[in-house]
Amino acid sequence: MTLHAELRRFILENYLLTRDDASLGNADSLTGRGILDSTGALELVMHLEERYGVTVQDEELHPDNLDSIDRIAAFIERKRCP
Repeated sequence: MTLHAELRRFILENYLLTRDDASLGNADSLTGRGILDSTGALELVMHLEERYGVTVQDEELHPDNLDSIDRIAAFIERKRCP
């Protein structure tokens, strides 16, 4: 399973409570669609740290890194390959 697919599955199952891949595009804004709030962002960060072995610093908690599947995947890749 690709990184994008893994992230989509996590978000769909934990935030949208569905498995319908068509309900979320890779570039869809998670905050703009009301999917991710501040509490949800913390849960997402915990998942990223546990699942992908990255550390998310406080200053990295912003939409440029966490607002879509594309942005989250790119963020993880940057963290994996410093």
